[in-house]
Amino acid sequence: MVKLFIGNLPREATEQEIRSLFEQYGKVLECDIIKNYGFVHIEDKTAAEDAIRNLHHHKLHGVCINVEASKNKSKASTKLHVGNISPACTNLELRAKFEEYGPVIECDIVKDYAFVHMERAEDAVEAIRGLDNTEFQGEPPRGGRFPPVSTSPSLSG
Repeated sequence: MVKLFIGNLPREATEQEIRSLFEQYGKVLECDIIKNYGFVHIEDKTAAEDAIRNLHHHKLHGVCINVEASKNKSKASTKLHVGNISPACTNLELRAKFEEYGPVIECDIVKDYAFVHMERAEDAVEAIRGLDNTEFQGEPPRGGRFPPVSTSPSLSG
């Protein structure tokens, strides 16, 4: 699995549109858009290289996008999915909350949920224990628990 960074995304770009664009080159395992950039996790190295070669500077809604291999800060991490994020919450605030439990490698808010990559699995487990079913920034849980936190092995490539 290879994680690709997509920069300079136009506002009109949708996750489905990006997924379809990259699926021309291989199986897309995950696709996330964060404001004007995003990440695509593509199944293998050859597909990733083909996507980079063909889509770097590709025009999408009249804008040239940038496609390159993601430069991860760390290869091993534990990825947490955090739900019901307040619209007022910033990446820095969410990162600070999780850093109470251990080092955070990456923190990306996507609409009303986020992905937090923690350096150590044991810290991620403590964060889940400490934060699951709690309120953050005085916000009541919306449509369920806050934050419903789940782990998956890192998809970093």
